[in-house]
Amino acid sequence: MTALRPLIGISMSSAVTPNGRRYHRSYAMNAQSIADAGGLPVYVPSGLPDDLLREIYDRLDGVLLPGGGDVRPSVYGAETHPATHEIDDARDALEITLARWAYADDVPVFGICRGHQVLNVALGGTLVQDIPSEIGPEIIHDTPETMPRSTIRHEVTLSPGSRLSNILGGVRFEVNSLHHQSVGALAPGVILSALSPHDEVVEALEAPDKRFTLSVQWHPEDMYQTYEPMARLFTAFIDAARDNMKLKRNGSSGRS
Repeated sequence: MTALRPLIGISMSSAVTPNGRRYHRSYAMNAQSIADAGGLPVYVPSGLPDDLLREIYDRLDGVLLPGGGDVRPSVYGAETHPATHEIDDARDALEITLARWAYADDVPVFGICRGHQVLNVALGGTLVQDIPSEIGPEIIHDTPETMPRSTIRHEVTLSPGSRLSNILGGVRFEVNSLHHQSVGALAPGVILSALSPHDEVVEALEAPDKRFTLSVQWHPEDMYQTYEPMARLFTAFIDAARDNMKLKRNGSSGRS
C-alpha cells in the first residue's frame, strides 16, 4: 500500500493585468520538486480572509515559501531602496502569516530565495535591499534570463554540525543564484547555517529548536534532478512534514 503523502502548501504570487484582472501564479518546479520528494503539493492563494487561510493552513503538514520578488521594506522598518522592485503586498501578507503560524506551531517550513528572506523578516529580521550597491559586486548573485536557472554561480560554505550540513553531507557546495537582495540582521530564534565566500552574504538559516524550519538563498528546485545533495534537501523537508502528519493524526502535534 502506498504511504500517504504529506500535504505541502505552496504560497502563490499575484499579478494584476492592465485591465484590472487579478491572477495567481507559481513557478512549476515548486510543485514538481515537492511531488518528486514524496509530498502532495497544494497552492495557497493570497488575498484570503484570515479565517479561510487558517482553515487551509490547519490541514497542511508543511509550508513551502518559494522564490519571487522583493518584500516591501516598511514591513521590516526600512525605507525603500531604488533597486527594490516587484513588490506584492498580498503575497507579503500571506507568507509572513504562514511563516509565523508555522514557526509558532512547529510545522515544517522551507524557504527558498525570497522565501528565505521572508522567513527572516517574519520572525523579526531585516534585509539587505541591493547586494551590488550595499555589499559589493565581488560575487555575482544573479543570473541573466538568457542562462539556465540551474547555472552554477558561486560556492557556499556551510556551518559544520548544522542541520543543513548534515542533510547535504558536507560543508562546501556550488549553487545557482538568482537574487539581488539578501538577509540582513538575523531574526531571533534562527542561526546562520551557510555563507557565500568573500562577501559573506547569508545563504541559509535554520531554527535549531524546531522540527524543520530551514531556508536557503539558492534555488534547489532547479538543481535537485541532477544534483543529489539538493534532492536530499527536499526529502528531508518531506520527511519532517510526514512526521508532522503522523503526529496530527495521533492528536499530538503540539499546535495551539
